[in-house]
Amino acid sequence: MYKPKNERYILLGFILLKLILVFFLVNPIYELHRDEFLHLDQGAHLAPGYLSVPPVTSLFAWLIRLLGNGEIWVRLIPAIIGCGTLIFSWLIVEELKGNLYAKFLVCVAIFCSAIQRLDLLFQPNTFDILSWTAVFYFFICYFNHEKPKYLYAAAVCLAVGFLNKYSILFLVMGLVPALIVTPQRKIFANKHLYFAILLALVIVSPNIIWQVQNQFPVIHHMKELAERQLVNVSRIDFLKSQWLFFVCDTLILVAIIAAYIFHKPFRKYAWIGFTFVFTLLLFLYFKAKSYYSIGLYPVQLALGCVYIGVIFTKRWMKIALPVLIVLLYLPTIPLMFPVYSPEKMVMKKERFAPFGILRWEDGKNHDLPQDFADMQGWKELAGIVDSVYATIPAKANICIITDNYGQAGAINYYTKVKGLQAVSFNADYMNWFKLDEPIRYVILIKDTWDRDPERRREKIFFNKISLAGMIRNKLAREYETKVFLLEEPFIDVNRLLREEVIGRKQDMAE
Repeated sequence: MYKPKNERYILLGFILLKLILVFFLVNPIYELHRDEFLHLDQGAHLAPGYLSVPPVTSLFAWLIRLLGNGEIWVRLIPAIIGCGTLIFSWLIVEELKGNLYAKFLVCVAIFCSAIQRLDLLFQPNTFDILSWTAVFYFFICYFNHEKPKYLYAAAVCLAVGFLNKYSILFLVMGLVPALIVTPQRKIFANKHLYFAILLALVIVSPNIIWQVQNQFPVIHHMKELAERQLVNVSRIDFLKSQWLFFVCDTLILVAIIAAYIFHKPFRKYAWIGFTFVFTLLLFLYFKAKSYYSIGLYPVQLALGCVYIGVIFTKRWMKIALPVLIVLLYLPTIPLMFPVYSPEKMVMKKERFAPFGILRWEDGKNHDLPQDFADMQGWKELAGIVDSVYATIPAKANICIITDNYGQAGAINYYTKVKGLQAVSFNADYMNWFKLDEPIRYVILIKDTWDRDPERRREKIFFNKISLAGMIRNKLAREYETKVFLLEEPFIDVNRLLREEVIGRKQDMAE
């Protein structure tokens, strides 16, 4: 199909804007996010699976390391992936016979939503949204043209999406009943569907084999997530967040409902609406985090924008809607992005509290949004560890052990000492201990929730224990995290650590 040049230029303009905004939506005072450090370290330990996430993010981390491992690439890579969501949303509008205005509007709608926030962090969420959007696109293409190639493309996207984040299985569980209750159920009589499923299984098989070999650590991870984080999730808050994520696109959300009801050409796309409802109900039942569902929205926004492109016949209406969306979005930027300094955020926290962004996973309100607090204190921690490391003469006999993956990853990323590597009994770091050389010194990092500040446990094994420093940034989530130096061991530290790792893995397998 011939496409006017101005269409390509408009899409390219949105892509360039998305990449440029990366440098304006984060105040330079902030550091990387705790989750980003884990994924970056996974790039140095490529594997078919990890204890916490599937392997796709590690491939992007490997690419970032190849490009120099600078913060600029940590910011740009998720933005580039987010451009893929923008492109597929544009293509969905095109497949739904939407006009140029609808394509323009869907880009504005995605920009002015929580999707833009998730595309700022190097986490699996960005590629997750892209995967869901691509799956919807290829299923729409299949039902429009009934060509088997689209089924295989959808299967590849599902498989790669699974290798990025297991939550895409919720999409599958919502999609199947949605197809069954609509005329699209005839797809189950198509042999190519089952060949496509087989293709998807082949693609994900390395990760499945890895899960079996490691006693399904994903199950332990999900249990831990449910006990520590999901237990504080409110279903009412989940539903409120669905609207707040797209509050600036409210008119488009209303248009989506109207389109399903009144726009006759969209009757054949009812399966998309049913998929949305069934998947959302599954998330509600399992008390999932509110942002898990965001992958459902790009296709819905595309549908709404196509319908608006049909019913908006007045020029002033077409201009007014995107302008209104942008004007509504501008005041929300400080709520979603760390553009203000932490101190300024604290000064304005009374304005932010009603929106729920100061509520952390522990169910309590704090001075800063949790994500913002997770972007501070890391350089300070790495600096303390570097200074302690410099005082130790036997560099080959040092082990740096942290309480959590954020601390270990931050030290590894921000250290000025070439080759210095911290590990932890948390997440994948327990597989990365180097115990070839006898350990004589341990730099131990304990977080603010530590219940043994006197280090009674370690005094059994070491003759000398000293407090070397702590994080002093009160607005960092790691405030008062302490760094200890353990010297003159009474026992074989290597054997002790090996036993600890084995014990932790056995606990996970049970």
